[in-house]
Amino acid sequence: MTRVIHTAQALVDLVMEVEGLPERGGNAVAGSCHRYAGGAVNILVAAARSGAESVLAGSVGTGENGDLVREALAAEGISVSSPPVADLDTGICVVLVEPSAERTFVTTQGAERETTAESLATSAPVAGDLACVSGFSLVGRTRDPLLEWLESLDDAVVVVLDPGAAFATLDAPLRERVLALTDVWTSNADEAHDATGVADPAASVDAVAELLRGDGVAIVRDGPKGCHVRAGDHTAYLPGYPAKAVDTNGAGDTHTGVLVAERARGTDWVEAARRANAAGAIKVTRRGPATAPTSAEIDDFLARVAPG
Repeated sequence: MTRVIHTAQALVDLVMEVEGLPERGGNAVAGSCHRYAGGAVNILVAAARSGAESVLAGSVGTGENGDLVREALAAEGISVSSPPVADLDTGICVVLVEPSAERTFVTTQGAERETTAESLATSAPVAGDLACVSGFSLVGRTRDPLLEWLESLDDAVVVVLDPGAAFATLDAPLRERVLALTDVWTSNADEAHDATGVADPAASVDAVAELLRGDGVAIVRDGPKGCHVRAGDHTAYLPGYPAKAVDTNGAGDTHTGVLVAERARGTDWVEAARRANAAGAIKVTRRGPATAPTSAEIDDFLARVAPG
């Protein structure tokens, strides 16, 4: 089986549950506060729990945050290929979660931004491996080393782009340069709209696919409604599994992790997306970012909601 390699930032999430966001200059009291490994960790954990050999190529610091990231990855059998960044700890992301499960982020930057083309190359991708890229890595000091590394890859390495909100803020030549290297796009509907100007997810998935290299594959998530998949000349809609959400932090990451893990196992894109939809529905019923279900839990869920 091919591997899932992630190049993005592994952070520590400081998650606080609040009744509502304070006004500017105001105060809010958190009902709870928990510290988790997050960021790229969410995707890699989801992939590992669906059976994929998973590797973090991004940088991890030295300190209590970096230690937490390494411990969380090691617990799932996920390796870190790059050497620790000396004398600098991993950054944190403060996550404010409201009763609606909506979340707001404030992120610092630390050792996870100290990647180089050489440190990324320690992951040693080979033909068929899935190399995952975040749009947030295309801003700041991670941009140039990431591009250098991507442009050095064999064409048979599958580049998977999760654009995030950051991608639409890039200048047009940079977006085009990245899309010319991208085999698979996976995003939410807003991100696809921002990239194409097409608001309808059913149409934006086709518009996105046309921007990618070769026979690019596009997946556009539409929250609990499900997702749209364009693979080859075929476009499919995969309905979601609405659930009572308690925490949506990491739901998109769970979807992406299961999607790429299934593909690494040889599953076709449509079935991979169906399983990713189920994984996302399970995840939002659990608190914490890296709480993806296992492959067996996805099997059980699908057997209950879609028997036969």
